[in-house]
Amino acid sequence: QEGSLCAQHCLNNLLQGEYFSPVELSSIAQQLDEEERMRMAEGGVSSEEYRTFLQQQPSVNMDDSGFFSIQVISNALKVWGLELILFNSPEYQRLGIDPINEKSFICNYKEHWFTVRKLGKQWFNLNSLLMGPELISDTYLALFLAQLQQEGYSIFVVKGDLPDCEADQLLQMIRVQQMQRPKLIGEEAAQSRDQRLPRSDVDQAIEVNHPFDGTGMLDEDEENFQRALALSRQEIDMEDEEADLRRAIQLSMQGSRRSELSGSLPQSVPQPSPSSHTDSLSSEELRRRRQAYFEKQQQQLQQQDQTQNLQEKTTLSSSTPEPGTGGDMNEEDMLQAAMNMSLESVRNHLNSEEEK
Repeated sequence: QEGSLCAQHCLNNLLQGEYFSPVELSSIAQQLDEEERMRMAEGGVSSEEYRTFLQQQPSVNMDDSGFFSIQVISNALKVWGLELILFNSPEYQRLGIDPINEKSFICNYKEHWFTVRKLGKQWFNLNSLLMGPELISDTYLALFLAQLQQEGYSIFVVKGDLPDCEADQLLQMIRVQQMQRPKLIGEEAAQSRDQRLPRSDVDQAIEVNHPFDGTGMLDEDEENFQRALALSRQEIDMEDEEADLRRAIQLSMQGSRRSELSGSLPQSVPQPSPSSHTDSLSSEELRRRRQAYFEKQQQQLQQQDQTQNLQEKTTLSSSTPEPGTGGDMNEEDMLQAAMNMSLESVRNHLNSEEEK
């Protein structure tokens, strides 16, 4: 909107075209001023009323800001055969017409004018202060007009046939949906400017103490704080899980190393115990464990000898023995005696170490 030419925008939005310019509306206003001056002069140019009228501003139908009176708008619409009727007048209210059955309304508050018009089968608020048309549902139209009246607006019903327009023809075939109400002109710039301004400590304290506004929605700072808190909790949970996983892997690796060490040691050599555990054992208990170990080893050797003798006897029985052959049995006895002597010497050596 340029300047305060809202009356011009109101008329052009109503007719859906560039039908009126500021110059044309100024001409209508000057014509109305001249007619009023001539009527005042009928009572005498020297009368007090006429002199008071001349001392007023140059025109009561327009001013330098671009404002035009209701008389200018009414006369401009008469060119198109259109008439304005006050919406809340007793004459119109007696008709009992539902607002959705009308075609358009013109609304005025102080020096601002805007149009509410039906295009196709839907109503739109064509306020020139908005960045675009605002869709108004049929059920909300009566409430919207009542709200305007409560705010002090004067509402006029436009009677007559409006000129054809492309928007009306298109919306006769399709219906539109509006997900978000259009913002006021300059609203986005004001919001971005407010966001760039540094906030004081008091403002930040108020936001912390009152995180919810009237709509029940979180403000931006509180939402960012909640998001950061959630991320921090997730990181702590992940760190705890990773620590538990590392401990489990370490225990598993220690168990695997112990198993590998115990499996890699030869069966004939006793596995060394930790020094701290060995010191805590008494010499008698240590001797008993070693004695049990060597006895177990001796039993295993005897079982191997018995198995070997049984295999050899089976081999001899399956072949033809020669008389006088007993050397194999003598050798086995000698081998057994040698092993017994070796075990006895080891046992004696251990006993001597314990006595020391």
